Amino acid sequence: MNLLRDEGRRSGAAIPFVLVAVALVAGGCGVYSTSSGRVDESLRLVNVPYLENATAEPSIEIELTEAIISALQDDNTLRVVDAEAARTELAGRVVGYKLREAFTSATGGNMQVDEYQVQISVELTMRRLDGGENVFTRKRLNGSGNFILGDGATSELTARQEAAAEIVREVLGLIVEDW
Repeated sequence: MNLLRDEGRRSGAAIPFVLVAVALVAGGCGVYSTSSGRVDESLRLVNVPYLENATAEPSIEIELTEAIISALQDDNTLRVVDAEAARTELAGRVVGYKLREAFTSATGGNMQVDEYQVQISVELTMRRLDGGENVFTRKRLNGSGNFILGDGATSELTARQEAAAEIVREVLGLIVEDW
């Protein structure tokens, strides 16, 4: 009988320890943001001119530039301004646009493409306009997105937007990653 009572006291004493451990672990799990507000002040005012298009894909440079500007504005770490007010510039060019077969299937002895993938590559440079060292130079970023043919079809435009979103996440990571 004494053995059972002693065992109960020992396990009861462990409960506060377990609660404290859980509270410490849970306290460390929060929402993380790349926009902590600790970005160098000289980077805050950025001009983003339209990207150059070194591909045969029309208007891709406009789509990507507008996606980057929108993401920077939404993130709110940097402020997108005109060239006269800027202290930095994020410029570059779209260097690749590929549409390739992603998945195929055999139907009645014939091969059929079921899904395509859009692959986009850009090279970006972020430079300080005061003549200081570049934040990064000719950084190559890639994005891809898939679209499905047939049942549940999606479009090439949707895949382009997915690819652009990947590139935008990388851009934000390069500029404001500051965990």
